[in-house]
Amino acid sequence: MSLTTANSAASEREEKVIYHISDSINASNALRNARNHLAQSPKAKIVFVTHGMGIDFLIDGATDKDGNPYDVTVQELASRHVEFRVCNNTLTGRKIDRSKLLPEATVVPSGVAEVTRLQIQENFAYLKP
Repeated sequence: MSLTTANSAASEREEKVIYHISDSINASNALRNARNHLAQSPKAKIVFVTHGMGIDFLIDGATDKDGNPYDVTVQELASRHVEFRVCNNTLTGRKIDRSKLLPEATVVPSGVAEVTRLQIQENFAYLKP
């Protein structure tokens, strides 16, 4: 197989990536990375999986260290088919009601199990920004 053929075959494969967020301190960078990622690969399927303190940027009214709201960027990325998944174990452990989450967030039973499932069963690449 020539290099051209290999590159062509690779470019035809669906690009699927997990952005694993366990601390919202990294949320601004991760959101920017996803935006940049989509600029280079507009068809990439990106799924943010959050747990622990990483869910905080998906709580309604959350802002970054400069006071900028996260919801605008989350909405923009969601409009480009980026998904945001939140760990139910974290919600339960931290006593956070689902109604406090941004509407773009989907609750999954376990964030860690979701990362594993996406990698093993759906062949997602893994990024930890």
